Amino acid sequence: MRAHPILALVLWLIPLAGFAADLCASDALDRRVCLPDPARRVVSLSPGTTELLFSAGAGASVLAVSAWSDYPPAARELPRVGDSTRLDLEAIVALQPDLVVAWTDGNSRAQLDRISALGIPVFWLAPRQFQAIASAVETLGILTGHAALARQRAAGFRRELESLRARFGDAPPVRVFYQVWGEPLMTVNGEELISKAIALCGGVNVFADSPRLVPRVSREAVIATDPQAILTAGRGGMAWHPGGRSRAWRLLSGVTCSP
Repeated sequence: MRAHPILALVLWLIPLAGFAADLCASDALDRRVCLPDPARRVVSLSPGTTELLFSAGAGASVLAVSAWSDYPPAARELPRVGDSTRLDLEAIVALQPDLVVAWTDGNSRAQLDRISALGIPVFWLAPRQFQAIASAVETLGILTGHAALARQRAAGFRRELESLRARFGDAPPVRVFYQVWGEPLMTVNGEELISKAIALCGGVNVFADSPRLVPRVSREAVIATDPQAILTAGRGGMAWHPGGRSRAWRLLSGVTCSP
């Protein structure tokens, strides 16, 4: 018995529909992004998205990155296409990417809407919780054809989170000031992932209640919080600075302290 032509067509399309569904994902702007094939030419527009792409196993597919993308070390060798305030749209288009990965807290939506209008898929990320980081790795793994490896690494990340919670869950809290930038002096509030990482390890962000995600603060305001430790990230890496007012004042005055 011969199948009805319409039924035969539906049966033929089922595998294709399933394949397409596997390459679809909703981003942080609730936009559905679907790719015909796994992305092999990817542009990353923030240090965070660069690290997540490499974690997902897609490092070899990353053609270019934004300024300050220095981790993992392989990312330092990739071409730059601008920073969070100004992207080189011509350079991005010239690379003919099949996927651009952006960060909602840093990249310009107006600029990237121009990229999208040219038919280049843009996937936005904005993980606010640790579980969202693991999910982002899994999603990028799907979109770039590395789903199995991405799931494995996301699972490892979740195990590490549970290990840290078990280790520091009952530890005495430590009051911490985290310096994002020196001039002007900037920190983070409790909604930022950095603050959540501090809390995970037993710390208390002294500016957690600030209404701004990345507030500017004065040296006097920092000293008034009397932090027990000061963390700062920079080209020299991460430094931990114990002590209260006197050590905090010396750090903020430009003296380098050792862990």
